[in-house]
Amino acid sequence: MSGTRNLILVLGDQLTPTLSGLAAASPEHDRVLMAELHDEATYVRHHKKKIAFIFSAMRHFAEELRASGWTVDYVYLDAPDNLGSFSAQVAQAVSRHRPERVIVTEAAEWRVSQMQAGWQTQLPVPVDILPDDRFLCTPSAFKEWAAGRKQLRMEYFYRDMRRKTGLLMDGDKPAGGKWNLDAENRKAAAADLFMPRPKACRPDAITQDVLTLTESRFGSHFGELTPFWFAVTRTDAEAAFDSFVEQALPYFGDYQDAMVEDEPFLYHSVIAQYMNCGLLDPLRVCRRVEAAYREGKAPLNAAEGFIRQIIGWREYVRGIYWLKMPGYDRSNFFGHTRSVPDFYWTAETDMACTKAALTQTRDEAYAHHIQRLMITGNFAMLAGIDPYALHEWYLSVYADAYEWVELPNTVGMSQFADGGLLASKPYAASGAYINRMSNYCKSCRYDVKMRTGPDACPFNALYWDFIARHRDKISNSPRMAQAMRTYDRFTTAEQQRIAGSAANFLASL
Repeated sequence: MSGTRNLILVLGDQLTPTLSGLAAASPEHDRVLMAELHDEATYVRHHKKKIAFIFSAMRHFAEELRASGWTVDYVYLDAPDNLGSFSAQVAQAVSRHRPERVIVTEAAEWRVSQMQAGWQTQLPVPVDILPDDRFLCTPSAFKEWAAGRKQLRMEYFYRDMRRKTGLLMDGDKPAGGKWNLDAENRKAAAADLFMPRPKACRPDAITQDVLTLTESRFGSHFGELTPFWFAVTRTDAEAAFDSFVEQALPYFGDYQDAMVEDEPFLYHSVIAQYMNCGLLDPLRVCRRVEAAYREGKAPLNAAEGFIRQIIGWREYVRGIYWLKMPGYDRSNFFGHTRSVPDFYWTAETDMACTKAALTQTRDEAYAHHIQRLMITGNFAMLAGIDPYALHEWYLSVYADAYEWVELPNTVGMSQFADGGLLASKPYAASGAYINRMSNYCKSCRYDVKMRTGPDACPFNALYWDFIARHRDKISNSPRMAQAMRTYDRFTTAEQQRIAGSAANFLASL
């Protein structure tokens, strides 16, 4: 025997020193296994920046563990003994080291969790699957919360999470007297406002090697690989977050829904990729933001809006994911079947808003939540794009996209494909919304004030055509009633022009 008592598998989104699998083991007697796997890089064609980010962060985390005394078997992508998949790699390590048991922290995604469950019967040693305690609400706790509720609205879950964590609470009351200040967070931003860039990190030798590897092995994947500026260590991720708190958080609340041409980041933190792979602790992040509010360094609407996205929305969509998987990914309430348009990959479109969102997606592996929801997501729903195909696109193109968080956001929030389980209404909008929240329309070749015709903003005809096509399915939503009444006031001729303009544009895709 090699002397290895336990083999600890650490996944690429588990880069946390306090991970339950590591906490259950000891550096003196146990061995860590980490592996860069072709299967994981290609089950969807991930953005090149995303692949490079995860592989570099994994390599740096392995060094962090070694510095703490751990023995780490790290299998590089091009290593001769790399077998390409989790199951094969774990079996090989068990055969080589003959541990007493394998310890893993439960996977965040259904696909990998099923692999882990299979190891318990496939491997010749026991496999302990430990809960992932980096989240604030376990799947079983969420299931208990959801039981018996007619509607699973995030707002009520969020209030419970505020009480549980004590964040922004004054005794048993919310700070400022209101639970949710979203109504104060919808200002359009002027292009001449000072907008700090997220803190950029210069690639070190490890990252440079990963960039070379990524370009060599995944050069045909979507996206620009350079410039590469993501943090790939815990120290740099924390520094990037500190920079956000000091420079951008005070303005985040007011402008979190705004969109400005040539300003991809505005006042957003751009830290989701760091939280989702384990470099940043979500609760610690929230407490840091709360402290900024308590110290008078950030207004309440900024702190509340930021914290709501993490302990509210982030935890909530994870709960929905585990409550409804498997099968949730194939939800298709509207019966949409259209393929994802080519311009989602090329950014070659005359729609200025869509071009901006897609260009920065290609260049940065990032777009903020309103660009994802109200531009690329809104367009996809209006155009009748298959929600599963759209889910795979979102999973591919963003550095922070893991299925547990991306899938409910796409299927439930963006596409209303679950029929209203998650959202209270379809997030459908015409060009008027985009014009109100951005300056994109000023440079667009389409006229946002025109409803029909070849020069009209395509969002307009598509929006009203969506209302007409699906009125039987949205008629039960009180929040859609006004839109249906407005459509009904159009003349028959105008309704026909809307249908014709929508059909002509869709045919051009």
